[in-house]
Formats: sequence, structure tokens, C-alpha cells
Amino acid sequence: MKSALITGGSKGIGYATAEALIREGYGVTITARNAAEVEAAAKALGENALGVVCDVRDPQAVQDAVQRHAERFGGLDFLFANAGVGHFAPVQDLTLEQWQQVIDTNLTGVFYSVKFAFEHLKASGGYVITLSSLAGKNPFAGGAAYNASKFGLNGFTEAIMLDLRAHGIKVSQIMPGSVSTHFNGHTPSDADAWKIQPEDVAQIVVDLLNMHPRTLPSRVEVRPAQPAKR
Repeated sequence: MKSALITGGSKGIGYATAEALIREGYGVTITARNAAEVEAAAKALGENALGVVCDVRDPQAVQDAVQRHAERFGGLDFLFANAGVGHFAPVQDLTLEQWQQVIDTNLTGVFYSVKFAFEHLKASGGYVITLSSLAGKNPFAGGAAYNASKFGLNGFTEAIMLDLRAHGIKVSQIMPGSVSTHFNGHTPSDADAWKIQPEDVAQIVVDLLNMHPRTLPSRVEVRPAQPAKR
């Protein structure tokens, strides 16, 4: 059985991807910070899922999550670095804590995840996919922290793609536009029907994993087919 570790997997894109991969025959570990949400999500996913409480800002917690995954599933084939947060405010109003949380989660947390998963991915000839954003190439007012984290993540992902292919590990990044998720305290509703849905991103993940080994789509940009009607 192939296996996947998904950070930020208790809801939204991470959870939808876990569902899709389990249908593909994967064993899946999902992580998130909220213990109750992780437990409930893992239970709903079924016997081939493991839930681990993990804040990706904590390197020891990430290392422990990778180890628990490897012990449960006998290795690691795919890392989906999906965990992310957003705080949006003009730079003069952005607090030090908000800046640090965004950078440490969206960028440094991905570094920790890749760093501690490396040996397992090397052994399996595995795959890393990072979840970036169109905000990683399109700055906007109030986006100082979020833009910085995603611009940085794009550069990080492209650099590790060059590093890790020498070890037989493929690396891609997915850059969505507006997605109907719980991100930044949003509650999905019928008004989000025009947006990308979590299962759409999950399908992209599955398609990347099923791509012929000789081919690497290193960056996938995805946006709603039609903007919201005003």
C-alpha cells in the first residue's frame, strides 16, 4: 500500500485530498492543530487513515508526525504540504505575532515537513506537492505576510525540485485562486459555488501522482472558470 502524509488535513483541500487518495488505495495520515477535529476527520476517513495532532511550526511535532506515519504505513510515498494560515492587514496594522504565524506556518513549516520526510521519500522514490497560491505571484494590498509566505514558498518549492530530483523525488506546486474552504475563518456556503472546490484540487493531486514518471508538471496554476457575479 502506498501512503501519503497530508498537513492541514482535517478539512478543506487537505481532507478532500485524503478522501481521494484513500479511494486510490493509499494509506493516509492527516495532521492539524485541533485534536478534536483531527480525531473526527480520521475516524470519518476510515481504517486506512491516521490522525496526528501537529502544529507545523514546531519541528519536533513535525518529526514525530512523520515517524508515526512511517511506523503505521511502513514508509512514505507522498507528502502534501498543505497546512496554511492567513492574516490580512496593512503592514502598519499587522502584528508581530500575525507575521510570525503566517511565515512560520506557510513557509518554515513546509521546510520542516520536507526536511523530516526526506529519507523516507528518498527510499520510496516519492513525491512532494506544496500548496501555494496565486497570491504567490500577485501581490495585493493587505497581503504583506501572506504574499511574502507564498512568494517564498514558490521559490522554495522550485529550488527543492532541483535538489530532490537528484534523489528520485518529484516536486510540484499547486497555485489555486479562490477556493471554497474554511480558510481564514470563512464558512463555505452556496454563495461559493463559483469558486474552485476542494475536490477539484484533490483531483489535480491525484492526476499529478498518476502522471508518467518521466514527466513533471512542476507548477499548476488553477483559478475559477468564471468570476463571481456582482
